[in-house]
Amino acid sequence: MEKKTITIGINASFARKPNSGIGQVTLNFLRKLSELKVKSDPVKLLRDNGVKKLKVILYLEEDLPKGFKLPKNPASSAGKFTKKIFLPVYKRDDLIRKIWWEKFSLPRQIEKDQCDIFISLYQCPTILKNIPHLMLVHDIIPKLFPEYLDNARKELYWRLTERAIKKADKIFSVSKHTEKDLVRHLNIAADKISTNHIDVDEIYKKTVLPKESARFLKKYKLKPGYLLAGGGYETRKNVESVVRAYKHLLKHNKNSHFVPQLPCLAIYGKILPPTLSLALDINKLLRELNLTEHVKLLDMVPQKDMPAIFSNASMFVYPSRYEGFGMPPLEALNAGAPVIVSKVSSLPEVCGDAALYCRADDPKDIAMVIRNVLLNKDLRETLIRRGRERAKNFSWEKFTEKVVNSIENLN
Repeated sequence: MEKKTITIGINASFARKPNSGIGQVTLNFLRKLSELKVKSDPVKLLRDNGVKKLKVILYLEEDLPKGFKLPKNPASSAGKFTKKIFLPVYKRDDLIRKIWWEKFSLPRQIEKDQCDIFISLYQCPTILKNIPHLMLVHDIIPKLFPEYLDNARKELYWRLTERAIKKADKIFSVSKHTEKDLVRHLNIAADKISTNHIDVDEIYKKTVLPKESARFLKKYKLKPGYLLAGGGYETRKNVESVVRAYKHLLKHNKNSHFVPQLPCLAIYGKILPPTLSLALDINKLLRELNLTEHVKLLDMVPQKDMPAIFSNASMFVYPSRYEGFGMPPLEALNAGAPVIVSKVSSLPEVCGDAALYCRADDPKDIAMVIRNVLLNKDLRETLIRRGRERAKNFSWEKFTEKVVNSIENLN
């Protein structure tokens, strides 16, 4: 029986940014891909006319994170893994290098390696000739919010990316909502797109031990039961509405005393320079609302601390104006935090009946929902229970197998 090797190339560039959403998708996909067993044929890679073996080439701008291990015994895994690490002449990590690498350097290397199929784990300007190309699209935010294209380089990058999305042979969208956006706004044929839900890192699925919680609370000088917001300070994430809702709660509680003491509001995420376009000047907002003493800014929280930040919160409030998927609410559901989100874009698709919903740009409505959760223990427990059940609908195994199964149709 003749054996045929299929060479699959994968753009794993975002592995160098493991704390980003795309970085987590990249690393978890690679982990699960390396665990798929050929002998049980879970991904339909065996055919009656011969056995197809996989050779997987990971294309990287930097090496994989320290501690991330690819399989040492290719015979017992989905295939042989190799790495190709390279940069263009221009090596500064910015948008110019990104365009150069994705648009020019990467396609040349793919062609040189004679890949049979190529997988892009995020939307990017890569266009290939005579090589089937599967692209994962997370969102089309620049198309829907052109204010993000505030300079010529960003406009160029998106223009090239939009063209590459349209040229891809197969598209996976991370949500039904993103799938609809692709059809409606980029005029892509619906039969070219499939929804393939992503998941969150395995760290959020593990029980947070009391010792870990105590360490976390001491490190960030917090008491259990705080209100939690975060996920980024760009205006689309809408942290401002949470802060204004908290101000409303403080005023209301002062008059009606619905709780003995309102818990503090903790916000995680890298604080952006005030001069940055579309960034919330959080410190200025807190000064204007006289909330500096009531709101705790945690700045960037290492991923190892994130399960504890969710599990010790009384709730997680995330009234984002738009999400291609929305990983932070799903992280919170996994970690056992009641979740409040806005009823827009993909958030209802991800959270289902496991979250409460608010109007994104109505701080009083957000405050009312927060108050209901604070005062109703049974509601909190119901949300926690539903959240853990809802989280079971998402799986890296399912995501990875769906990607790999599609290879047969492309090859």
